[in-house]
Amino acid sequence: QVQLVESGGGLVQAGGSLRLSCAASGRTFSSYAMGWFRQAPGKEREFVATIRWSDGSTYYTDSVKGRFTISRDNVKNTVYLQMNSLKPEDTAVYYCAAGRYGSVVRAYDYWGQGTQVTVSS
Repeated sequence: QVQLVESGGGLVQAGGSLRLSCAASGRTFSSYAMGWFRQAPGKEREFVATIRWSDGSTYYTDSVKGRFTISRDNVKNTVYLQMNSLKPEDTAVYYCAAGRYGSVVRAYDYWGQGTQVTVSS
């Protein structure tokens, strides 16, 4: 049974930082990509960043480039999203997902339960 468990969300002031973690278990993920998505109230779920587990290739949506960094720890089977220079518009529920390398929701087969990130102005 595949499990993705996010942690690290919270309330932070604009300009601050948070690091999200996603612990993966239940199968071998070496052939997968791990993605982060977010969903704000009343909006569709949107792509944030992805990393290919095998070679560490990464891809980001334009709005977070230079501020967010996705990384992985192969030993801990954990993916991270380091978020710096946070803005109020980054406020959303952040989801971890496992699937094919890409930026669309349908590329991912497994999803975590989400963690809330709130950025105050």
